[in-house]
Amino acid sequence: MDKLVSDQAEGLRRLLARSGARVIAMTGGPAGVGCTTVVVNLAAALAQQGKDVLVVDESVGERSVSAMLGGLRGAGNFSAVMRGEMTLDDAAARHALGFSVLAASHSNREGHTAAQFNVLLGGSADIVLIDAQLDEQGYLSPFARQAHDVMIVTRVSAQAITDTYACMKRLHYAHAIAQFRVLTNHVQSVNDAHTTFANLAGVAGRYLAVALEDAGCIAADARMARAEELSRCVVDAFPSTPAARDFRHLAAELQYWPMRPAMSSQTPWMAPATVTAAQHADQPSAQHA
Repeated sequence: MDKLVSDQAEGLRRLLARSGARVIAMTGGPAGVGCTTVVVNLAAALAQQGKDVLVVDESVGERSVSAMLGGLRGAGNFSAVMRGEMTLDDAAARHALGFSVLAASHSNREGHTAAQFNVLLGGSADIVLIDAQLDEQGYLSPFARQAHDVMIVTRVSAQAITDTYACMKRLHYAHAIAQFRVLTNHVQSVNDAHTTFANLAGVAGRYLAVALEDAGCIAADARMARAEELSRCVVDAFPSTPAARDFRHLAAELQYWPMRPAMSSQTPWMAPATVTAAQHADQPSAQHA
């Protein structure tokens, strides 16, 4: 009870002192883990809980947020907002469930300053979720580096653990990220998710000196696929399902996460040098993971 009261008090202090949004960059460890699905459903769950949510969609084509929502029209032009030619409210598309989506393709994200990014992030949104698209080297975009937290979505398998570790290693060496949040998607049981997280936390702490925080898990649920077929969010289409309950739980929990400084304010970013043989040597095998 004391911890709950303390957490609520801390949340209230952050709310009263808030300047700008909480920014979370989300990416998948391995490909195909459902990161975009997580972003969309988490946005819907947060909106249901009264939060003003902006989704920045760095993906394009069939894997984009807009495509998943049935070709959401009018998702705007990120660079037009950055240049001051459009307001965010005019540029972003408002989904019926209460969150906004702003498209930010690779070409539109280039050539902007941190000050311009801050104008967008200092707007009315309580929470900005970035569906982060890693570049060819596996690094975050300059915009995604404005995030306070990086959440990596993974699944329960030896290969997924290995791929997720590799993703964290690239991001750690590229951006000096010392902490990641890990969300395990499509799980059959909570125990499986706990085991996956424990394995990842062990190898990350041992080989990278990186701390992991458990963001929880999302249940495997056939109605997730059905919701996607309908261009819907499972939290809206099938609100009583296990996956929908998990998304609502995650949405409630993340509002009390400690607010960390944005990555861009901690260290100046430089393009990393070629990974050394010593860095390659710390790659654990899937069996050890």
